[in-house]
Amino acid sequence: MDLVVIPAGTSWQAKYGEHRWRCTVGRCGVHVEKVEGDGVSPVGRWPIRTVLYRSDRIEKPISPFPTQAITELDGWCDDPAHADYNRLVTRPFSASHEEMWRQDNLYDIVVVLGHNDDPPVRGAGSAIFLHIAHVDYSPTEGCAALARGDLLAFLACAQPGTHLEFRATV
Repeated sequence: MDLVVIPAGTSWQAKYGEHRWRCTVGRCGVHVEKVEGDGVSPVGRWPIRTVLYRSDRIEKPISPFPTQAITELDGWCDDPAHADYNRLVTRPFSASHEEMWRQDNLYDIVVVLGHNDDPPVRGAGSAIFLHIAHVDYSPTEGCAALARGDLLAFLACAQPGTHLEFRATV
C-alpha cells in the first residue's frame, strides 16, 4: 500500500488505506516533466529511503524505515554539477546546498524519497521530500508536506515497502 497524493478540489490530499490527510505539493503543481528548481512535484511512485528528524525538537518517530537524527551540520547538495548531488552532506560545504537544520519546523521530520537518486541525473530535479507543512499549507518547492501530527501518524502506520505516489488527477 502506498501514500497517494491526489487533487482534492482546490487543494491536495494524501491517502493511505482508510486514512486521509490534507497535504500540499509544489508551488507549480504536480507534473510529469521535472527539472531543477521548477517547483514541480513529480508524477510517479517514489520509494521511501529514510526518515530524518531533529532530536532536539521531537523524539525518534515510530517508523518501519531507516531513521536518523540530523545535526546542525547537515545539508543536502542541490548542485547538479557536484559529485554529491542529491545527497546528504556535511557543512560547511562548498557547493550549493540546502540546510537541513532549519529555524522553522518544516524539517523537524523529513522523509527522503527515491526521486532522481539511483543514480542522480544532473538537472532532472533534486531531492523530493515529504516533510512538515506550513500552518497555512502554502506550497512547497516540489515536495509533499503534511501537518506534523499527520506525518507522525502516517509513519507509525506505514509498512515496509511503502512508496509515495504523486498523481496529477484522481
